[in-house]
Amino acid sequence: MNDKFKDLNDTFDVEAEIVKPEKEKKEITRPSESEDVTKDYEYTRGNLYSIIEKGQEALDTALELAQDSGQARQFEVVGQLIKNVADATDKLLDLQKKLKDLDADEKGPTNVTNNAMFFGSTAELSKMLKQQAKNLNEDK
Repeated sequence: MNDKFKDLNDTFDVEAEIVKPEKEKKEITRPSESEDVTKDYEYTRGNLYSIIEKGQEALDTALELAQDSGQARQFEVVGQLIKNVADATDKLLDLQKKLKDLDADEKGPTNVTNNAMFFGSTAELSKMLKQQAKNLNEDK
């Protein structure tokens, strides 16, 4: 026991007890990649909607001020705001396209094309085709 606290323990008439806190084992689970993508998509989509709405409000206010003053600089600001709101709208559409591309990548190819190639002479090809036609007629 530490001598530094012995006098205090005697003064307060307590017994020294060393208590070690128990460490909790927390299991860390990593969300699946599709959950991450979905969460990021929803977060980004919400932010873009907010940006577009605030940009629209700023655009309306700036347009009123520009019309009242008639100054060229204020109309230039309105033009920049229009461009920024349009860019945010384009980003929202790009986000939709990127999500669809990710979904398509996860599903994999839907069409499989098998190309067969014949190596031989035209006479052999003709003979093979006649044999297949004969086999088809016999099956009927």
